[in-house]
Amino acid sequence: MKSQCSNQQFTRVLLSVVCLAIPWGLGCTDDSSPTVRSAQEEAPVRVSLALDWFPNSNHVGVFEAIAQGYFTEAGLDVNVYTPADPSSILKLVGAGRDEFGISYQPDLLLARSEGIPVVSVISIVQHPLNSIMTLGESGLVRPGMLAGKKVGYPGIPLNEGLVATMLEADGSSIDEISLIDVGFDLVPALLSGTVDAVVGAYWTHESILMELEGHSVNIMRMEDWGVPDFYELILVTSESNLSERSDLVNKFVQAFRKGFEFAEANPQDSITTLIDANPETINEPLERKGVELLQPLWMDGVSTFGWQDGERWEHFSDWMKRRGLIDDDLVASSAFTNEFVRNE
Repeated sequence: MKSQCSNQQFTRVLLSVVCLAIPWGLGCTDDSSPTVRSAQEEAPVRVSLALDWFPNSNHVGVFEAIAQGYFTEAGLDVNVYTPADPSSILKLVGAGRDEFGISYQPDLLLARSEGIPVVSVISIVQHPLNSIMTLGESGLVRPGMLAGKKVGYPGIPLNEGLVATMLEADGSSIDEISLIDVGFDLVPALLSGTVDAVVGAYWTHESILMELEGHSVNIMRMEDWGVPDFYELILVTSESNLSERSDLVNKFVQAFRKGFEFAEANPQDSITTLIDANPETINEPLERKGVELLQPLWMDGVSTFGWQDGERWEHFSDWMKRRGLIDDDLVASSAFTNEFVRNE
């Protein structure tokens, strides 16, 4: 009996030595010892996520996915950052510099029209956040009332088309207003009286900022004035990731979804998580009010977070074509996928 045990021990030692001599121990297991896993399998996969702007209540699901360990459970090490030029996100993702990015439905259609191979894999906010804003004291509460007024915007052509559509829906025309490029200093331009209204400001962010400073605000939401409903925020990746790394995309998307589902159920707790991750940059009163406005928009009209409606993509694409913003031959159905989201 003792001799048999010694032989078994010798055999196990010999197997261990042989396994060490073979790279990563491939094929070296026996019934009495656990499978040897490769270091490559155990190491988390590093991926980057580029945010569309500095961290705010729009991004709480991302930081919950990190804090709750959803990315870690998926075997991912996620680097979240804001590019110096957020307008470059789609180019960075399309070129493979970043695996994922947060962007906007209109911007993705514009990018695809320019040949940038990016695709939306999740809708985040179900409706436009962009809006026209005026100060409450102005009495300007509908687009047609802006005739003869100055409207500040960030110099983005898309906003010109949005304003034009809203004015037309109220019997006016973009020729009846003065568009002034104020960059992204929208709130200062409005508060200083430089302009009478601004477009390009989020009614879940800039309006709250002004209200916290003691100013009442009038908000004209785009989908109320002729602009086809669209997804303000989306999660994007590249066509090459979809074709060559679909397993990675699936793991990221499922963890990302869990983060937003957790935030949807715990909106104020998610702001605490956001603050913990970005203690020096978060305006707490603003973001706590903002998340209460955003939370209903994450699941409005859908049974599963992230689901995208093909008709919405078609309608908004058609609107952009009519406005001359994208090529007429762009195929809207190629701009998004529900492959990683089950509509339950």
